[in-house]
Amino acid sequence: MIDRICISINNRCNLNCRYCHFHEKGNIDAAEMDVFEILDNVKKYASGKFKIGFVGNGEGFLDWPLLKSYIAYIEDSPNISAYTITNGTVRLQDDDWRFLEEHKINVGFSIDGYKELHDLYRCGSFDRALENVEYYKRITGHYPTFNATVGRESLMNAERVVEFFKPFGTRVTFSRMIGRYGISLQEYREFLQAAEKEIPVRRGDKDCTMYGGLCGSGINNYFFANGKIYYCGNCIDLPPVGPSSTPFEELEKISLEFDRNYCYKESL
Repeated sequence: MIDRICISINNRCNLNCRYCHFHEKGNIDAAEMDVFEILDNVKKYASGKFKIGFVGNGEGFLDWPLLKSYIAYIEDSPNISAYTITNGTVRLQDDDWRFLEEHKINVGFSIDGYKELHDLYRCGSFDRALENVEYYKRITGHYPTFNATVGRESLMNAERVVEFFKPFGTRVTFSRMIGRYGISLQEYREFLQAAEKEIPVRRGDKDCTMYGGLCGSGINNYFFANGKIYYCGNCIDLPPVGPSSTPFEELEKISLEFDRNYCYKESL
């Protein structure tokens, strides 16, 4: 049973992060995608709890009216929850932050750690992102969660990375850097084990980027982008599973046989 998907609502980003695997191999195209059709398919399919991540190969807040309309479209389905991730550089209006709060949308800010580390790969965006983190707190009364990409520099300065996140007191999702600047799965897991002794760290079960758990490719975390479906966000440069209109019942028939202790893409 599929219980979560990620939907990339656009291909636009106001940053050009060095390690972004969506852009690294020229995987961005301008194909349109009917997100409402996808949401209709979710509503028809989901009999239990279902989670949608409005995340992907673009900055969703650049198309805030669209994102807001998608969130409003699923508000009549209490079994469907959603979250989104932002690079933190786009300032929404006060009422927009309240809209996200009222709809119980978890907002994750992509912050890799302290300023020098963050700015190394993320286009010098630290100051703008932290300013909006504080603004988010003023509006909602609490800090957002964080999404941090773990690379070689993170491993070399692990204690400093963890110390940076401590004062916020919220959950951090650490993702393994892959591609040209990637680290090994073992190094990543050792980093998680050390970090979770000090701060709240998200641990995965079966998920796209694993988060210390198992690879969910072809099971429960399909990635919708550019009018197509992929096994996961890491597999954007592999052949797509099918068009974004594919019914979930058809996706259920897919069977990928491999050791799920490892990343599907890296097992090929």
